[in-house]
Amino acid sequence: MTVHDLEGLYDYGCWANKKLFQVISQLTPEQYTRDVAGSYGSIRNTMVHILSAEWGWLDRCGGQQRGPRLNPADYPTAESVMDTWSKVELYEREFFSKLKDDDLAHDVEYVIVPPHKRTMQLGELMHHSLNHGVHHRGQVALLLRLLGYAPGNFDIVLYYAEKRGVSA
Repeated sequence: MTVHDLEGLYDYGCWANKKLFQVISQLTPEQYTRDVAGSYGSIRNTMVHILSAEWGWLDRCGGQQRGPRLNPADYPTAESVMDTWSKVELYEREFFSKLKDDDLAHDVEYVIVPPHKRTMQLGELMHHSLNHGVHHRGQVALLLRLLGYAPGNFDIVLYYAEKRGVSA
């Protein structure tokens, strides 16, 4: 795995998020916060979870500090999540711009459930963070469908095709 590989996955995640945001921005405030299903209940809660985790892993890996886990109640609108996401995207791009391939093998100590400390390589943690977003974006797509919206297809193959200017 290289920094270039991680940046490619990160770019895909940003592309997929934008696809979801286009649909999420059409929701009423009630639909956005409605407890529909899934691990986090609402689209808002799931999106805030993705954002909080992504920023949290960046923080653990040496990037911009997040502070406490983000609280969905602090994000009453889709725009409030998108605004914070734009800031975090800048933090992540800055972090990637300073990374070298050798840095990815650096061990990072982290805690998910106190007091159990774990150690993993920085590259693996960043890869996990990016993959975590893929998992939960799929959940958001299902929640959108349950609310009657069609989020479209944001598979990575479509990202690669669009990036190259060809149809998939």
